[in-house]
Amino acid sequence: MRKRVEVAAAVITRPDGSFLLGQRAPDTFYAGYWEFPGGKVEPGESAHAALVRELEEELGITVKRANPWITREHLYEHAHVRLHFFEVAEWSGTPNDHVHSALEWQQADALSVSPMLPANGPILKSLRLPRTMGVTHAAEIGIDAQLAALDAALAAGLRLVQIRDVTLAPEAREQLARESVARCHAHGALAVVNGDAALAAAVGADGLHLRAAQLPELSERPAFDWVGASCHTRADLEAAARLELDYALLGPVLPTATHPGASGIGWGAFHMLTRDLPMPVFAIGGLIATDMDAARGYGAHGIAAIRSVWHRSAP
Repeated sequence: MRKRVEVAAAVITRPDGSFLLGQRAPDTFYAGYWEFPGGKVEPGESAHAALVRELEEELGITVKRANPWITREHLYEHAHVRLHFFEVAEWSGTPNDHVHSALEWQQADALSVSPMLPANGPILKSLRLPRTMGVTHAAEIGIDAQLAALDAALAAGLRLVQIRDVTLAPEAREQLARESVARCHAHGALAVVNGDAALAAAVGADGLHLRAAQLPELSERPAFDWVGASCHTRADLEAAARLELDYALLGPVLPTATHPGASGIGWGAFHMLTRDLPMPVFAIGGLIATDMDAARGYGAHGIAAIRSVWHRSAP
């Protein structure tokens, strides 16, 4: 049994979406491998405090804002580590390689350095996940209106779409799914189908979005590139984590027309329910584009919306 070591790790980002990686020095474990900057959490220290201290010592930068993101565990030959990842979008100073052999700014979909530390594969995939998810509601507004709204949203930068509309007749839902997937792929966007693996495969979708009620029925992750789930409780989220899903949705956070009369769980509950999970979680429920900063401050990967996203979309 190895003692678990708590580590704070930073995804330091620039406005163009690039993030900073450091190459481990020759006198360390996994010398020459690339990693996200950070370091060990000392006894009595919070992960956030450790992050601030380590980035000042390692890079010479001062953190102004660090959002909690995801937490992953990995068993190395020399240690069992739990990595608390934070997204650092605001800092002062110029990063310097005080402890690394080199520093490089990278893009998740065009990595040019290797090898990466083994624990970081899922992190790189999570960084490829767009920050806004549009959820279709063609059953409410009609298929033609939904496709028109999808065209406008994709042109405005939307890059992740969940094809929901489970109440449509099978033929109509297949038409919506097939045309939505084609439009998404023409713009380089991801499309996932809600609840129906056969339909997702038939229309060439990028993935499957599970309903919360489906999670207990599964013993393994469905065989799609991208798999996520709608969740309402911590138990749902932990079930999604056990299945090694790529993301989850949690809500409703605020009052929404989909759940009339419900007040929403609020940001405090969202933050508590999503702490220390190994996958990104989107906030959903009554949210608009201007809620993005608040959502990420409470640990959300981004926001999902059934209505507002079709009026104004963000990448």
